[in-house]
Amino acid sequence: MKLVFMGTPAFSVPVLEALISAGHEISAVYCQPPRRSGRGKRERPSPVHAAAEEHGLPVRHPISLKGEAAQAEFAALNADVAVVVAYGLILPQTVLDAPRNGCLNIHASLLPRWRGAAPIHRAIMSGDAETGVCIMQMEAGLDTGPVLLRDATPIGPEETTGDLHDRLSDMGARLIVSALEKLDVLTPIQQPEDGVTYAEKIDKAEARVDWSLPAKEIDRKIRGLSPFPGAWCEVDGARVKLLRSKLTSGNGQPGKVLDGFRIACGTGAIEVLEAQRDGKRAMTALEFLKGTELPARLD
Repeated sequence: MKLVFMGTPAFSVPVLEALISAGHEISAVYCQPPRRSGRGKRERPSPVHAAAEEHGLPVRHPISLKGEAAQAEFAALNADVAVVVAYGLILPQTVLDAPRNGCLNIHASLLPRWRGAAPIHRAIMSGDAETGVCIMQMEAGLDTGPVLLRDATPIGPEETTGDLHDRLSDMGARLIVSALEKLDVLTPIQQPEDGVTYAEKIDKAEARVDWSLPAKEIDRKIRGLSPFPGAWCEVDGARVKLLRSKLTSGNGQPGKVLDGFRIACGTGAIEVLEAQRDGKRAMTALEFLKGTELPARLD
């Protein structure tokens, strides 16, 4: 098929690679403009931008698609389908209607659960037993369109957002290739009204650990916010990100260090498996404790 690909972060790259491998013609790749980052604040292309250039694909990164010129440029591509995954811009109805078979979105949840910006984080933080990927026919509402294909996967008891992110990206790549192969025979299924939840964008203000909460909630927060922005606490006045954890036995005053990196919570306890000091690399708990003696209680 003749496709337009629209995506920006690393999550989208395996999808682009899969579409290329499947033999589809990519007329253009749309992504967010380069951002200033790193030392020297140089402009750096997004992961999708870099991958597209490696394959010699034309890249467009408009600030908006609301203008008539941008919409006309998109329509002129005369695409069969636009594949959209974590693009980052709202698509006006004119854009949604331009490809012959519309725009297909790869969404990292089992819709209608976790519509919105942060479905992977919220699934882990809420203690969901499973999640998955949906191939959705896009419409004007936020992730409200009918679903063409879906695939589910369990969430492991020690799995982080980073781990699940990579698995769901690969699942999405396989599923969209299958959806395009079967597009003529797939029946879009409207999402039910029951079970709708919204995955609000992650706010850094929610990342601090409150040790008075139950251990299961703290464990989910640590895993759900790893690797970014990273749940954190203070150790002797310095911020430390907690990147991996598991539930463990033990009780005590909230924040009390029981032994090693095992911390008492409001009820129960967690064991931190990986941590990171500000400005340092992530370390296993054993590595971290070689260079840091924990106080009797964490803040």
